[in-house]
Amino acid sequence: MQVAIITGAGSGIGLGTAAKFAAAGMAILGVGRDEAKLATLAASLPDSERLATLAVDLTEDDAPRRIVAAAVERWGRVDVLVNNAGIGKPKPVHETDDATLDYVLGLMLRAPFRLIREALPHMRPGSAVINISSTYAVVGGIRGGAYSAAKAGLLGLTTHMAVQYGPQGIRCNAVAPGVVNTPMTEDRFEDEVFKRMNNHMTPYPRLATVEDVASTIAFLCSPGAELINGQTIVVDGGWSSTRYLSEAARTAKWSADAAA
Repeated sequence: MQVAIITGAGSGIGLGTAAKFAAAGMAILGVGRDEAKLATLAASLPDSERLATLAVDLTEDDAPRRIVAAAVERWGRVDVLVNNAGIGKPKPVHETDDATLDYVLGLMLRAPFRLIREALPHMRPGSAVINISSTYAVVGGIRGGAYSAAKAGLLGLTTHMAVQYGPQGIRCNAVAPGVVNTPMTEDRFEDEVFKRMNNHMTPYPRLATVEDVASTIAFLCSPGAELINGQTIVVDGGWSSTRYLSEAARTAKWSADAAA
Protein backbone atom coordinates (compact mmCIF):
# COMPACT_ATOMS: atom_id res chain seq x y z
CA MET A 1 0.00 0.00 0.00
CA GLN A 2 1.41 3.35 -1.04
CA VAL A 3 1.39 6.25 1.41
CA ALA A 4 0.70 9.83 0.32
CA ILE A 5 1.09 13.12 2.15
CA ILE A 6 -1.12 15.93 0.83
CA THR A 7 -0.86 19.48 2.14
CA GLY A 8 -3.88 21.74 1.89
CA ALA A 9 -5.95 18.56 1.97
CA GLY A 10 -9.08 19.95 3.60
CA SER A 11 -10.65 21.58 0.56
CA GLY A 12 -10.36 22.26 -3.15
CA ILE A 13 -7.61 20.52 -5.10
CA GLY A 14 -6.19 18.82 -2.01
CA LEU A 15 -9.53 17.30 -1.08
CA GLY A 16 -10.14 16.17 -4.65
CA THR A 17 -6.69 14.60 -4.82
CA ALA A 18 -7.27 12.74 -1.57
CA ALA A 19 -10.41 11.20 -3.08
CA LYS A 20 -8.47 10.06 -6.16
CA PHE A 21 -5.69 8.55 -4.08
CA ALA A 22 -8.17 6.79 -1.81
CA ALA A 23 -9.88 5.27 -4.84
CA ALA A 24 -6.47 3.97 -5.94
CA GLY A 25 -6.01 2.25 -2.58
CA MET A 26 -3.43 4.61 -1.09
CA ALA A 27 -3.13 5.54 2.55
CA ILE A 28 -3.34 9.31 3.02
CA LEU A 29 -2.05 11.80 5.55
CA GLY A 30 -4.09 14.94 4.97
CA VAL A 31 -2.40 18.08 6.27
CA GLY A 32 -3.92 21.53 6.79
CA ARG A 33 -4.33 24.37 9.26
CA ASP A 34 -8.11 24.19 9.60
CA GLU A 35 -9.33 21.32 11.77
CA ALA A 36 -12.90 21.77 10.56
CA LYS A 37 -11.82 21.32 6.94
CA LEU A 38 -9.78 18.27 7.86
CA ALA A 39 -12.88 16.87 9.55
CA THR A 40 -14.65 17.24 6.20
CA LEU A 41 -11.87 15.21 4.62
CA ALA A 42 -12.18 12.53 7.27
CA ALA A 43 -15.95 12.36 6.79
CA SER A 44 -15.60 12.00 3.04
CA LEU A 45 -13.06 9.17 3.34
CA PRO A 46 -14.22 7.16 6.36
CA ASP A 47 -11.67 4.32 6.06
CA SER A 48 -9.78 5.01 9.29
CA GLU A 49 -7.12 2.43 8.42
CA ARG A 50 -6.04 4.40 5.38
CA LEU A 51 -6.59 7.99 6.48
CA ALA A 52 -5.01 10.25 9.06
CA THR A 53 -5.10 14.01 9.38
CA LEU A 54 -2.77 16.52 10.98
CA ALA A 55 -3.60 20.14 11.73
CA VAL A 56 -0.40 22.16 11.53
CA ASP A 57 0.88 25.51 10.26
CA LEU A 58 3.33 24.59 7.50
CA THR A 59 5.42 27.68 8.16
CA GLU A 60 6.32 26.52 11.68
CA ASP A 61 9.88 25.29 12.07
CA ASP A 62 8.92 21.83 13.29
CA ALA A 63 6.09 21.28 10.79
CA PRO A 64 8.04 19.09 8.29
CA ARG A 65 9.33 16.83 11.05
CA ARG A 66 5.87 16.42 12.57
CA ILE A 67 4.23 15.72 9.23
CA VAL A 68 6.69 13.10 8.01
CA ALA A 69 6.88 11.48 11.44
CA ALA A 70 3.09 11.13 11.50
CA ALA A 71 3.11 9.26 8.18
CA VAL A 72 6.12 7.08 8.99
CA GLU A 73 4.94 6.17 12.48
CA ARG A 74 1.51 5.20 11.10
CA TRP A 75 2.50 3.36 7.92
CA GLY A 76 6.30 3.13 7.86
CA ARG A 77 6.91 4.87 4.56
CA VAL A 78 6.27 7.83 2.26
CA ASP A 79 5.64 7.18 -1.43
CA VAL A 80 3.95 10.37 -2.62
CA LEU A 81 4.20 13.97 -1.50
CA VAL A 82 1.82 16.58 -2.92
CA ASN A 83 2.78 20.15 -2.04
CA ASN A 84 -0.59 21.80 -2.56
CA ALA A 85 -1.14 24.25 0.31
CA GLY A 86 -1.39 27.89 -0.70
CA ILE A 87 -3.20 31.18 -0.39
CA GLY A 88 -4.88 33.38 -2.97
CA LYS A 89 -5.63 37.08 -3.39
CA PRO A 90 -2.16 38.02 -4.66
CA LYS A 91 -0.99 41.63 -4.86
CA PRO A 92 1.44 43.36 -7.23
CA VAL A 93 4.96 44.13 -6.03
CA HIS A 94 4.28 47.77 -5.15
CA GLU A 95 1.41 46.76 -2.84
CA THR A 96 3.25 43.92 -1.09
CA ASP A 97 4.86 44.62 2.28
CA ASP A 98 7.68 42.55 3.75
CA ALA A 99 5.41 40.63 6.12
CA THR A 100 3.19 39.49 3.23
CA LEU A 101 6.19 38.65 1.07
CA ASP A 102 7.77 36.56 3.81
CA TYR A 103 4.53 34.71 4.56
CA VAL A 104 3.73 33.90 0.92
CA LEU A 105 7.24 32.70 0.14
CA GLY A 106 7.35 30.85 3.46
CA LEU A 107 4.12 28.96 2.85
CA MET A 108 4.38 28.24 -0.86
CA LEU A 109 8.12 27.84 -1.45
CA ARG A 110 10.09 27.44 1.79
CA ALA A 111 7.61 25.00 3.34
CA PRO A 112 7.49 22.68 0.29
CA PHE A 113 11.30 22.74 0.09
CA ARG A 114 11.64 21.79 3.76
CA LEU A 115 8.92 19.14 3.58
CA ILE A 116 10.58 17.50 0.58
CA ARG A 117 13.90 17.52 2.42
CA GLU A 118 12.31 15.80 5.41
CA ALA A 119 10.49 13.20 3.31
CA LEU A 120 13.36 12.22 1.01
CA PRO A 121 15.07 9.76 3.40
CA HIS A 122 11.83 7.77 3.56
CA MET A 123 11.13 7.70 -0.19
CA ARG A 124 11.96 4.60 -2.19
CA PRO A 125 12.38 4.00 -5.93
CA GLY A 126 9.01 4.58 -7.54
CA SER A 127 8.12 7.49 -5.25
CA ALA A 128 6.83 10.80 -6.60
CA VAL A 129 6.71 14.44 -5.57
CA ILE A 130 4.10 16.74 -7.10
CA ASN A 131 4.40 20.50 -6.65
CA ILE A 132 1.23 22.48 -7.34
CA SER A 133 2.26 25.60 -9.20
CA SER A 134 0.09 27.93 -11.30
CA THR A 135 -0.26 29.51 -14.72
CA TYR A 136 0.89 32.64 -12.88
CA ALA A 137 4.32 31.00 -12.85
CA VAL A 138 4.20 29.99 -16.51
CA VAL A 139 3.08 33.23 -18.17
CA GLY A 140 2.95 35.68 -15.29
CA GLY A 141 -0.24 37.26 -14.08
CA ILE A 142 -1.67 40.65 -13.25
CA ARG A 143 -1.25 41.26 -9.52
CA GLY A 144 0.92 38.15 -9.24
CA GLY A 145 3.73 39.59 -7.10
CA ALA A 146 4.93 37.26 -4.36
CA TYR A 147 2.46 34.58 -5.46
CA SER A 148 4.00 34.41 -8.94
CA ALA A 149 7.49 34.40 -7.44
CA ALA A 150 6.67 31.50 -5.09
CA LYS A 151 4.93 29.45 -7.76
CA ALA A 152 7.78 30.03 -10.23
CA GLY A 153 10.23 28.97 -7.53
CA LEU A 154 8.39 25.65 -7.30
CA LEU A 155 9.11 25.05 -10.98
CA GLY A 156 12.83 25.51 -10.40
CA LEU A 157 12.65 23.21 -7.40
CA THR A 158 10.82 20.63 -9.53
CA THR A 159 13.49 20.49 -12.23
CA HIS A 160 16.25 20.30 -9.62
CA MET A 161 14.50 17.43 -7.89
CA ALA A 162 14.09 15.60 -11.19
CA VAL A 163 17.77 15.68 -12.09
CA GLN A 164 19.13 15.19 -8.55
CA TYR A 165 16.88 12.36 -7.38
CA GLY A 166 15.66 10.82 -10.62
CA PRO A 167 18.62 8.41 -10.60
CA GLN A 168 17.28 7.09 -7.28
CA GLY A 169 13.91 6.39 -8.89
CA ILE A 170 12.22 9.40 -7.25
CA ARG A 171 10.32 11.49 -9.77
CA CYS A 172 9.21 15.11 -9.39
CA ASN A 173 6.72 16.99 -11.54
CA ALA A 174 4.65 20.13 -11.25
CA VAL A 175 1.01 20.75 -12.06
CA ALA A 176 0.09 24.30 -13.01
CA PRO A 177 -3.67 24.81 -12.93
CA GLY A 178 -5.39 27.73 -14.52
CA VAL A 179 -8.39 29.27 -12.82
CA VAL A 180 -10.21 26.64 -10.76
CA ASN A 181 -13.35 27.48 -8.79
CA THR A 182 -12.33 26.50 -5.26
CA PRO A 183 -12.96 28.10 -1.86
CA MET A 184 -9.70 30.02 -2.34
CA THR A 185 -10.82 31.63 -5.61
CA GLU A 186 -14.62 31.63 -5.52
CA ASP A 187 -14.91 35.32 -4.63
CA ARG A 188 -12.90 36.22 -7.75
CA PHE A 189 -15.71 34.85 -9.90
CA GLU A 190 -17.85 37.75 -8.70
CA ASP A 191 -15.53 40.06 -10.68
CA GLU A 192 -16.81 40.47 -14.24
CA VAL A 193 -13.39 41.47 -15.58
CA PHE A 194 -11.84 38.36 -14.03
CA LYS A 195 -14.49 36.14 -15.59
CA ARG A 196 -14.10 37.76 -19.02
CA MET A 197 -10.32 37.45 -18.93
CA ASN A 198 -10.64 33.72 -18.34
CA ASN A 199 -13.85 32.70 -20.08
CA HIS A 200 -13.16 34.69 -23.26
CA MET A 201 -9.49 33.66 -23.51
CA THR A 202 -9.83 29.90 -22.96
CA PRO A 203 -10.27 27.98 -26.23
CA TYR A 204 -11.81 24.95 -24.53
CA PRO A 205 -15.51 25.54 -23.79
CA ARG A 206 -15.15 25.45 -19.98
CA LEU A 207 -12.65 26.27 -17.25
CA ALA A 208 -10.73 23.71 -15.19
CA THR A 209 -12.36 21.93 -12.28
CA VAL A 210 -10.93 20.32 -9.16
CA GLU A 211 -11.60 16.96 -10.82
CA ASP A 212 -9.41 17.92 -13.80
CA VAL A 213 -6.47 18.88 -11.61
CA ALA A 214 -6.83 15.98 -9.18
CA SER A 215 -6.97 13.52 -12.09
CA THR A 216 -3.74 14.94 -13.49
CA ILE A 217 -2.01 14.64 -10.11
CA ALA A 218 -3.22 11.07 -9.71
CA PHE A 219 -1.97 10.13 -13.17
CA LEU A 220 1.48 11.62 -12.48
CA CYS A 221 1.72 9.40 -9.39
CA SER A 222 0.65 6.26 -11.24
CA PRO A 223 2.77 3.57 -12.93
CA GLY A 224 1.61 4.90 -16.29
CA ALA A 225 3.59 8.10 -15.67
CA GLU A 226 6.81 6.34 -14.68
CA LEU A 227 8.89 8.12 -17.34
CA ILE A 228 7.45 11.60 -16.75
CA ASN A 229 9.99 13.52 -14.69
CA GLY A 230 10.84 17.20 -14.35
CA GLN A 231 7.77 18.34 -16.27
CA THR A 232 5.18 21.04 -15.68
CA ILE A 233 1.71 19.93 -16.76
CA VAL A 234 -0.53 22.93 -17.35
CA VAL A 235 -4.25 22.31 -16.80
CA ASP A 236 -6.00 25.35 -18.25
CA GLY A 237 -7.80 24.39 -21.46
CA GLY A 238 -5.19 26.17 -23.59
CA TRP A 239 -5.45 29.54 -21.86
CA SER A 240 -1.71 30.04 -21.35
CA SER A 241 -0.47 28.53 -24.61
CA THR A 242 -2.71 30.32 -27.11
CA ARG A 243 -3.85 33.82 -28.01
CA TYR A 244 -7.48 32.84 -28.17
CA LEU A 245 -10.38 35.28 -28.00
CA SER A 246 -13.99 34.17 -28.04
CA GLU A 247 -16.30 35.28 -30.81
CA ALA A 248 -18.05 37.60 -28.37
CA ALA A 249 -14.77 39.25 -27.45
CA ARG A 250 -13.59 39.51 -31.07
CA THR A 251 -16.78 41.21 -32.20
CA ALA A 252 -17.30 43.46 -29.19
CA LYS A 253 -17.29 47.20 -29.79
CA TRP A 254 -14.38 48.88 -28.09
CA SER A 255 -14.51 52.48 -26.97
CA ALA A 256 -11.47 54.74 -27.18
CA ASP A 257 -11.30 54.86 -23.39
CA ALA A 258 -11.42 51.08 -23.03
CA ALA A 259 -8.66 50.59 -25.62
CA ALA A 260 -6.34 53.18 -24.00
